[in-house]
Amino acid sequence: MLAVVMVAALYARFGFDSSKTTHGPFSVSYSALGVTLALVWMATLQVFGSRDARIVGDGPLEYQRVALSTMMVFGCLAIVSVIFKMDMSRGYLAIAFPGGLVALLLVRKGNRIWLRRRRARGDALTSVLIIGGPGSALEIANCFARTPAAGMRAAGLWVPVGDIELEQVPWATERGLAVFGPTATLTEALAESSATMVIVTDSEHVGHRGLKELAWTLAASDVDLMVSPNVVDVTNGRLQLTAVASMPFLHIDEPQYEAAAAWPKLIFDKVGAAVLLVAVAPILLATALAIKLGSRGPVFYMQERVGRDGVPFRMIKFRSMNVGADAELRSLLAATGQADQPLGKLQEDPRVTRVGRFIRRYSIDELPQLFNVVKGDMSLVGPRPQRDFEVEMYDDVAHRRLRVRPGMTGLWQVSGRSDLSWDDAIGLDTHYVENWSMTSDVVILLKTLRAVIGTDGAY
Repeated sequence: MLAVVMVAALYARFGFDSSKTTHGPFSVSYSALGVTLALVWMATLQVFGSRDARIVGDGPLEYQRVALSTMMVFGCLAIVSVIFKMDMSRGYLAIAFPGGLVALLLVRKGNRIWLRRRRARGDALTSVLIIGGPGSALEIANCFARTPAAGMRAAGLWVPVGDIELEQVPWATERGLAVFGPTATLTEALAESSATMVIVTDSEHVGHRGLKELAWTLAASDVDLMVSPNVVDVTNGRLQLTAVASMPFLHIDEPQYEAAAAWPKLIFDKVGAAVLLVAVAPILLATALAIKLGSRGPVFYMQERVGRDGVPFRMIKFRSMNVGADAELRSLLAATGQADQPLGKLQEDPRVTRVGRFIRRYSIDELPQLFNVVKGDMSLVGPRPQRDFEVEMYDDVAHRRLRVRPGMTGLWQVSGRSDLSWDDAIGLDTHYVENWSMTSDVVILLKTLRAVIGTDGAY
């Protein structure tokens, strides 16, 4: 891909004129410069570990290393050009570097899609031997099963302390895990489980000295070793490895809900919403006209929702139902057994108009909420605003989602939309509140576009 980009930059700037060179004491043809840049770029990607098997296929670190490598190559080229007084075509560089970065990210994305599909079929997975207690081992095995994109599967369980019977771990035998007790050796456990990675769930089962010896033993067998800190729903941004008295500890930063309600996000929301309102103005006008001509009633629909810190506000949407639809909701939910459930959704809602069905399918009915964002009642990204009877069902954990402004889209919208259960939706929202970052907001916005186009879970 880098070679293609370099050729494209050369053609776009000089039209394959091989006589074009840089200016200065050391003139170099742009053909030679392109080849050199591509080779240095590829080497830098390798040096920065962008192809490390531990990060390829899942998580943002792979993309971050690709971007960092690109900036490093560009920075080094700028320094070299200053030192040797080389005058290079800005047009050529303006095509080569952004084009190269985009091409690399697209290739990595394509490879990631291919790899995730293989892993979803059970291929290209790392077999893991879990060492520790059955309880923590079950949590890890479940996590691997839920996220095959991570590329790992539990293959064996070794409990080196105490007696262990198969009856105590029925989940392990059901999933085909080989189970070992304290009489087994590490060599036997690795061989029978065919594991190429070992995860220690807690050092209590092996001891600090035993963990050190385990690392030495595995080093000779080309098996990776990881230690689980038993920390869940905490992103890398809140974790920092700290050494105290020659012992490693994980420092966990406080939840980020205050940052999620601070002025940088507020400015991002208001400016972003204003720009989006201008961009989608033709869609807003066309939708308003279609609703007016399609059925009797107002264009907009107002509903009271619960906002930040439990303060109610009036949320605006395009009307997608017949007039008086709210009065029918309770009876319809009762007919489908959802009267006492939060997030009640009717997949075949008789109250929805013909125009409403289309705008709901593509989430066009949500666009007027941009006015709520400009006003400050809502955010572009955040937990969805819910109704008062749903908030009354909150427990202490669910109330944490009220620490920030509700959003037009959120983490659970891009993770399944209406197909998610109540517990899953609340879990994703609290995860967002605790681990907020501006980068996560941008990622969620991009994923929202994909979710809307796909229309999965939209009723």
